[in-house]
Amino acid sequence: MLGLKALRRRIASIKSTQQITRAMKMVAAARLRRAQDRIIEARPYADKMREVLQSLSLRTDPEAHPMLARRETRKVELMVITTDRGLCGSFNQNVFRRVERFFRENRQLYEEISLTLVGRKGLDYFRRREFPIIRDYVNRFRELDYQAAATIGGDLVEDYTGEAVDAVFLVYNEFRSPLIQRVMVKELLPIEPLEVEPDYYPVEYIYEPSADAILSELLPKYVEGQIYRALLESVAGEHGARMTAMDAATENAQEMIEKLTLMYNKARQSAITKEMMEIVAGAEALR
Repeated sequence: MLGLKALRRRIASIKSTQQITRAMKMVAAARLRRAQDRIIEARPYADKMREVLQSLSLRTDPEAHPMLARRETRKVELMVITTDRGLCGSFNQNVFRRVERFFRENRQLYEEISLTLVGRKGLDYFRRREFPIIRDYVNRFRELDYQAAATIGGDLVEDYTGEAVDAVFLVYNEFRSPLIQRVMVKELLPIEPLEVEPDYYPVEYIYEPSADAILSELLPKYVEGQIYRALLESVAGEHGARMTAMDAATENAQEMIEKLTLMYNKARQSAITKEMMEIVAGAEALR
């Protein structure tokens, strides 16, 4: 059994850790509120842009623009979004498991599966396991803005239009609540046409200016918008997961403090009782 001095040191150490986890929970909660506001603002734009482009792809000749072209899928690129920092529970592990499952399930279907990684945790994990990595982006979440999505989107569009890959998928945590983040795998390129009824005949559009000019402007914006939304979803999910993890850590620390305090009180009482018995025994011996 630990001595009184060791127990005091351990209780003080856990209390210090508890103060840190409580502070981290409060910081994560404040950042989560801001991240929620941003994702609520971005979702309608991303959803509408996706709807417009899917509708447009249904009415447009697939050869009108390279980003609409569908070809035999042999090479696939996964854009995987994780975090730069830890202490967020199983947030990153869920993404890692989903990517590994994608590789297992599709190894025979595709000739090549490669990764574009956003976040240091994903880079460290997949690099150690020697997964094929095309490129990585780290420290992009400190000041996340639309330009970060535009940079990543430009690289992915170049991969697809240059036929380095035949399809691009997004893998990220979608924010549902501070307690729930769901791992999503969504096809980014090529753009999937809208699902319609068999007897549906789409209305043809008259383009002004030309279809090529409109598509060349809209399609990259669509990719950037979808990536920006995925980044915002992941950031909000990260703060929610960290807040939950730090809350659990704070509660666990409190339980440990209570248990150690009980042990300390019992040990102290035992020591006092022993000293009293020694005093009584000594007094009896002097009679």
